[in-house]
Amino acid sequence: MPVRTLATRREILGWAMFDFANSSYTLLIITVVFGDLFTRVIVGDAPEYRLGNFLWSLSLAISYLLVVLISPVAGAIMDYRAGKKRFLFASYLLTVLTTAGLYWATPGWVWLAMLLLILSNLGFALGESFIASFLPDLGPPEDLGKISGFGWALGYIGGLIAAVFVLLVLGEVSAENLARIRWVGPWTALFFMLAAIPTFLWVRERGSPRPLPAGQTYLGLGMSRVRQTLSHLDRHRDLVWLLVSVFFSMAGIAIIITYAFIYGAQVIKWDEDTRQLMFVLVQLTAAGGALVFGLIQDRIGAQPTYALTLVLWILAILLIYFTPQIADQAHLWFGLNWQAHQVFLVVGCIAGASLGACQSSTRTLVGLFAPSSRSAELFGFWGLAMKLAGVFGLLGIGLLQIWLGLRQAMLFCALLFGIALLFASRIDEGRGRRVAEAHEAGLSVW
Repeated sequence: MPVRTLATRREILGWAMFDFANSSYTLLIITVVFGDLFTRVIVGDAPEYRLGNFLWSLSLAISYLLVVLISPVAGAIMDYRAGKKRFLFASYLLTVLTTAGLYWATPGWVWLAMLLLILSNLGFALGESFIASFLPDLGPPEDLGKISGFGWALGYIGGLIAAVFVLLVLGEVSAENLARIRWVGPWTALFFMLAAIPTFLWVRERGSPRPLPAGQTYLGLGMSRVRQTLSHLDRHRDLVWLLVSVFFSMAGIAIIITYAFIYGAQVIKWDEDTRQLMFVLVQLTAAGGALVFGLIQDRIGAQPTYALTLVLWILAILLIYFTPQIADQAHLWFGLNWQAHQVFLVVGCIAGASLGACQSSTRTLVGLFAPSSRSAELFGFWGLAMKLAGVFGLLGIGLLQIWLGLRQAMLFCALLFGIALLFASRIDEGRGRRVAEAHEAGLSVW
């Protein structure tokens, strides 16, 4: 069986720099700025913004459906042709160009905003799976937790740095400030483009390309390898339980990432200073959580760590829902003049600590369960589970908030995390690793 050795520090840094780069997209486009701009300004159906919220969910759901169709097949082709970097570069280029185009998404051009959002998020989501497929080659199993945690933590630092420009130069999200805030797309694209350059310079493409069989196309080859993998998934039950759990947990996280700052603006009704402070606190707590939980993973295992983050998520969602009551009871019982937005900041820190750690631990588990010869393909299935989860979660919250309102609909997330925890309890990390090692040793054939 091939022995996985620890990659050089420069290569690990180069790999992590893609997380550093792409977090600017997650933070500025999906979570904080453009989502708020889309719902309240570009669509602008005040006072409850239910149409804007639904169209926002629909756009992201469509992009995730496209990822579901593309990711596993692309991963199979990447493994066969040793072409991970080429596919990663294509996704990077698509993200940069379409994100820059969001500059032209203004009121009256809702369809253009939706199209650019669909394409940019497609490129981002594919790149997220493609870069993850390099993880198993970066070190032995006992080091993957800290490597994955380092990448996710560096990502949140990257998002924070990218956000400084928006906070200091572009200002608030409002119709009156549209001339400046619309530059969030080009700025995010520029940051992503420059920060990801070390990835393409320092990360190695391992493996040897194999010639295309006579009479076969790459698309047909990719689809046949995916079918082959699916037919053997019964031998990889822990990977299956993980992917099912990931479906539910990432559905919840997709909702939080997409709606947290929209919730703050529409339900908590925070001011601009609170929004900016939340901006910073979530990035710092998420980076710290990813680092600390990455070290914990390598001590207690990735599965227990993942389960712990799910418990924290359930707590965070309940606190988000009861934020106004907590503020009221603090005043009634203790005479504290807490405002709802101040309580929301504390809850945001709990959610932030869970955010990077939860996603990082699932990435580590896939890396532990994936034979090197199938890593891109299996990470493609991880990407499929996450993005199919995004479709389910965002369409679910989009429809529920039309019926119940956004505050009531957010309780849907607690249910999703609870189901994810139930399936996570069935994962046997040791057994999953042994199956992957048997495949690498030639004792199992797909």
